[in-house]
Amino acid sequence: MPSDVDPEVLYRSVIFAVALVALLVGHQLGDHVFQTDRQALNKASAGRAGAAALARHLLGYHLTAAVVLVGTAAVLGLPLSVAGVTAGLAFSAATHGFLDRRWPVRALLRATGSPGFAEVTTPVCGMYVADQALHQGALLVSALLVAGLS
Repeated sequence: MPSDVDPEVLYRSVIFAVALVALLVGHQLGDHVFQTDRQALNKASAGRAGAAALARHLLGYHLTAAVVLVGTAAVLGLPLSVAGVTAGLAFSAATHGFLDRRWPVRALLRATGSPGFAEVTTPVCGMYVADQALHQGALLVSALLVAGLS
């Protein structure tokens, strides 16, 4: 290791990289494998049914993300702090729940000059692609929190 590299910076960088990859894998599993059809259909609905569907999705998603994150770190022997994992997952849960209401994604697309993209369904679903990009951006911040507080 070059002498001018701070070992603490290198340590946090490794934790960040591992946390980001683990959270992105956890995202794919939580959003695309373990989310039920009922949750996906109802999580953006108004009222108790929508709130309950969203809560069930967020719980399953973040249990999956936590298992992938903590399990990966354990296998690699990377110590994560409870504060870092908690902050990262809490940020993820807050942003994921907000974005999954769908109206924020649509509003952002309108505000950035892409209202038509929000309506496109072929060859890709514009709302879905934007939603996933925003989730990935939030997971980057979550990984920074995990690394910064570990």
